[in-house]
Amino acid sequence: MLINCVAYQDGRRLDSIRPEDIHLYMDRLGRFVWVALRDADVPMLQQMQQQFGLHPLAVEDACHGHQRPKTEEFGDSLFVVLHMLELDGDELRTGEVNIFAGPGYVLSVRSGVEKGFQDVRARCEHEPPLLSHGPAYVLYALMDAVVDRYFPVLDHIESRLEDVEQRIFATDGSARANIEALYSLKQQLMTVKHAVTPLLEASGNLAGARSPALLSGMREYFRDIYDHLQRLNLTIDAMRETINTAISVNLSMITLQESETMKQLAAYAALLAVPTLIVGIYGMNFDFMPELKWRYGYGIVLAGMALIDGVLFYRFRKANWL
Repeated sequence: MLINCVAYQDGRRLDSIRPEDIHLYMDRLGRFVWVALRDADVPMLQQMQQQFGLHPLAVEDACHGHQRPKTEEFGDSLFVVLHMLELDGDELRTGEVNIFAGPGYVLSVRSGVEKGFQDVRARCEHEPPLLSHGPAYVLYALMDAVVDRYFPVLDHIESRLEDVEQRIFATDGSARANIEALYSLKQQLMTVKHAVTPLLEASGNLAGARSPALLSGMREYFRDIYDHLQRLNLTIDAMRETINTAISVNLSMITLQESETMKQLAAYAALLAVPTLIVGIYGMNFDFMPELKWRYGYGIVLAGMALIDGVLFYRFRKANWL
């Protein structure tokens, strides 16, 4: 589906144009066309390929989707694949954006997520001096927007992680629920990791000394993206360590709870063992057993059992076994 197809000249918007008229606006220096598509089908991509002269391999990747984040050079043009992340409550929705950039054009193809790049277009149109850099600046703005959207996702995961950490030490917490929540967070964090780590290497190539000719004069902007990705990568690694530690602590708490339960069971077993021992001895029915003919023997034995259990109960409570 076509979202926008706009022509620009010297950093200023000219007008929205029809896709079939794109070639009419690519014949002068300072002009370029910025096209935005969503969930584009094969015929639409083939039409864009004819208008912009896109490389067949890049178009094939855009048609099939599910590509690893990357940047590829095809002559004087670039093909960039980015993973987009979007929160849906506590769930993480993943999508993809493929960006074609070359002399006189920028084409973005978004799929799998709701939020588009209308804010990016508005930002660029309010900065004509920067937009005058043409497709290179638009490519930077799109990549920067995608990377910036990773930060709220990590903030949300970190907030949920803090909640789980508090529940680990709660007396009414469920150990199984905590483990499930931690593994869910670990899976979401790995999704972010798979989006960030390959892009870190790709953006480093764009910001390096041998950056593509299309990005001439824009190297420092892409270095800024690289710095953001490095910070994201460090944050992800730190959160992974925190989650692993939380899982270990939760398992330790389970073991501690089981140990406390075993101590309580052992204490109650000891309280029952004393009366059982005494009753068992006097239940052997031998003819010559001491104190069998006492008038008050029954009450004295019961009182003795109660006294011994009372002493044991006091000692167990003092030792926090009960």
